[in-house]
Amino acid sequence: MKNTPASLGIRTRRKISYFATLLAPAAIVALTGIQEARAGGILFYEFATPDVGLASAGFAARADDASTLFKNPAGMSRLDGAQFQAGVQALYGNVSFSPNAQTSPRLGTDDGGNAVGWVPDASLFVTVPLGQRWRVGLGTLSYFGTAVDYGDDWVGRYFVQKSILLGVTLMPSASFQVTDWLSVGAGLNAMYGYANAHIAVNNIIGPDGQMRLNDSTWGFGADVGVLIQVSEKTRFGITYLSPVRLNFKATPSFTGLGTVLGALLANPPELDLGITVPQSVMVSAYHALNEKWSLMADFGWQNWNQFHNLQIEFNSRLTTSAIQPEFRDTWHGAIGAQYRASEKWLFSTGVAFDSSAATSENRTFALPIGQAWRFGLGVGYQLNRAVKIAAAETFAWVGDMSINRGSERSLQGRVSGTFDDAWVSFTSLSVSWSF
Repeated sequence: MKNTPASLGIRTRRKISYFATLLAPAAIVALTGIQEARAGGILFYEFATPDVGLASAGFAARADDASTLFKNPAGMSRLDGAQFQAGVQALYGNVSFSPNAQTSPRLGTDDGGNAVGWVPDASLFVTVPLGQRWRVGLGTLSYFGTAVDYGDDWVGRYFVQKSILLGVTLMPSASFQVTDWLSVGAGLNAMYGYANAHIAVNNIIGPDGQMRLNDSTWGFGADVGVLIQVSEKTRFGITYLSPVRLNFKATPSFTGLGTVLGALLANPPELDLGITVPQSVMVSAYHALNEKWSLMADFGWQNWNQFHNLQIEFNSRLTTSAIQPEFRDTWHGAIGAQYRASEKWLFSTGVAFDSSAATSENRTFALPIGQAWRFGLGVGYQLNRAVKIAAAETFAWVGDMSINRGSERSLQGRVSGTFDDAWVSFTSLSVSWSF
């Protein structure tokens, strides 16, 4: 077939159709894998792409692979031809709680062990040119989620035993090259949200009962970006990720309640468990010092004050209610560097810092989050003209996180202590194919 405009259009549509069918496995892994494992975290920069090795440095300005359709959709204008990228990632962390003397003695001494474990993750991205100035793309990833499992009998069982909060994004994006130095882009953030919680109920006499909450919903937002190419060596990127509202609602289901509590909670109300995934802004810079070395930096903001993390509690009338601890907005900074040792080998490193959205007063056992230092290392190898592979690692050090919840007079009791020396590790492997 000759390369006429019609034939090129047919080939482009075939490429879009073919690669779109490849996005389903990543969504399935993100949905089922995290539900079967235990993990900490909530909002991540790491989703199985090569810049895991940069600790996010240059997030919105690198624009050198298909995952830019999420990081900065305007960056698709820099990509030559059609691009495909797939990645897998393993998350492992340590979040272990140590109760102190203020914890109610009646709750026992079980500290819940490590509430974190292995979590598989995956992502897929496809971008295709439409003419000289337009690019379109489609990707699936999970950048928002947490899951904890403390066991059935730990001291904080009346606050949470197991909890999952997960968002999986499907994002179609488009970019337009306005001039030689300016590109703009936008994407639709279609997020599938899933929430599940198991909480013990204090029967006062006899073994505990249990309350369960479960719901899923869709939420929608936008991803908008600008890329400014100052010169062949320097560019800046700005991306805005809008909030996504996940309107979870659930009627608690109870098992194992005593006679009195069973009567009082026979007709529990539907609880509004809606949350807002925070909006964020990222400003990034990229500069090539020479043919070997390049430097990158980020500065970002996340609007955690609008998140309103939910904590399910029993009030004095023995009815369920949802409270909303106020979180604080967070700030992010990162610097990184890449060294091209040869035409085939590329090495990356970076360091980043994120402030904490939570304090000891509003931190919850379902979301044990704090400030974090990230340290990244990565290596890329150009297998041939079209295919390159990359392996990357980010180690996130969270440190100690104090928490103090409840009161001695409540059915839940008081649980006070510290998550000691918390950390999370992200290990990713990805492949990129251009054609």
